[in-house]
This record gives sequence, C-alpha cells and structure tokens, in this order.
Amino acid sequence: MTPVLTGSEDFLLRGNVVELAVAVVIGAAFTAAVDQLAESFLTPLVDLVGGGGQLGGAVEVDGQVFTWGAFVSQLVTFLMTAAVIYSLVVLPMKALVERRARGEEPGPAQPTQVELLAEIRGLLRAR
Repeated sequence: MTPVLTGSEDFLLRGNVVELAVAVVIGAAFTAAVDQLAESFLTPLVDLVGGGGQLGGAVEVDGQVFTWGAFVSQLVTFLMTAAVIYSLVVLPMKALVERRARGEEPGPAQPTQVELLAEIRGLLRAR
C-alpha cells in the first residue's frame, strides 16, 4: 500500500472518527424524526389553536401573510430538541465529570510504559 492509503486507513480506523460518523448519522435521523413530529402534530395543533381553517396560525395584513403558527411550531420543536439533548447528553456527561473529580470513577486509562515503548519501536521501524 502507498503511504497515503496507509495513513488514510489509520486515520479512518481511529475511534474518534467512527464515533463522530455515528453521531452525525444519529443526529440526522433524530432531526428528521423531530421535523416530522412538528409537521404532523405541532403545526396542525398550533393552527387549530389559532382558529383553524385555511389561515389558522396566520394573520393577513394588507395582503401580507404572517405565519406565526409556523414560528411557534418551530420554537416548540427547538425547545423539545434542546431538552432531549440536555437530558441525554449534557446531564450524564456533567455527572460523569463530577464523579471523576470526586475520585469515584477512574478517568480514561493511560497507556503503560511498555505500551508506549512498543509504540515508539513500531514508529521507528516504520521509518
């Protein structure tokens, strides 16, 4: 293999890149689900609260239509998304950091001297 392909393979097989790719895919799927929820339930509900009918959730002034219902629907969608992200990502990470600070949970394992020396030897051989 050429050095470029070997370097690319090493980069792609590192855990951080794979984790990032998984996070992007899950984020895209979550966004699609939340958007569909807003389109299927929130917007019609806001339109009903706004009077229903063709202009439910909208106001027309001098021929200009202001769709306040769509804005309210997107605002509720944003708040729901923020609440889910906060409760599923931020709070658990905060609790983990606090436990590590108190010494209740060990931090990431550091490589041993033998592992570091083996890595250095491998890098020297590659040259």
